[in-house]
Amino acid sequence: MKGAFIARKIDSIEKVNETSAWLTFDGSLDAQPGQFVMVWLPGCSEKPFSIAATAPFGLLVVDVGEFSHTVHQLKVGDHLWIKGPLGRGFCLEGENLLLVGGGYGSAPLLPLAKAARANGKQVSVCLGARTATGILLSDAFSNSGCQVAHATEDGSKGVKGLVTAIVEQAIVGSRIDGLYACGPVGMLSALARLCTNHRVNYQLSWEAHMRCGMGLCGSCEVPQSSDPSLPVGWLACYDGPGFIHRWNS
Repeated sequence: MKGAFIARKIDSIEKVNETSAWLTFDGSLDAQPGQFVMVWLPGCSEKPFSIAATAPFGLLVVDVGEFSHTVHQLKVGDHLWIKGPLGRGFCLEGENLLLVGGGYGSAPLLPLAKAARANGKQVSVCLGARTATGILLSDAFSNSGCQVAHATEDGSKGVKGLVTAIVEQAIVGSRIDGLYACGPVGMLSALARLCTNHRVNYQLSWEAHMRCGMGLCGSCEVPQSSDPSLPVGWLACYDGPGFIHRWNS
């Protein structure tokens, strides 16, 4: 049920790096790539998390705050309370796709990449982070049949600099039917400008502070300054998190 929290047992926990863990739960979750869930811990709080896998249901949890740190203390057999799937995900379009993930923004792109490859589409992936340890799920994308490139601000993995540099190279170097991205707001705003300059269709999954996850509180409104194509009052939890801009429609 979308409107109620359901207890889900943790079946396995895999450390991705020093601050990130992949949690697999019992059973599957009927969700589209790019949708999210609200996760609740009694006595703690609730937070939104992108769906990283559906069969079985999985989440990538990065230890970046009090809630996620508490989740990292859980063990196999413990429970988290899940509400969802929520929001609007990505719409799979075209034959040659470019996926861009910044840090843990790679999580919702992995189900999209797997769905695209299962449908015979070509998928290139650009992953960016400050350092090599911030590059997440690179092997998972490669194992799914994607071409993967990296950019780090300190040059510790791949090209030194921002991920937008290798994204522009990919756009100029091949015919891209659509760009799909998730990551920090600054990265998404830069990608929106880049796609506008090259007239590339794009779908961006916006991060925003969410409280209700159902479009009631308005705390996750994304300002037009982030992307002028966004409608006024656009809510990441209800209208998104996926925003689609097509040039040919």
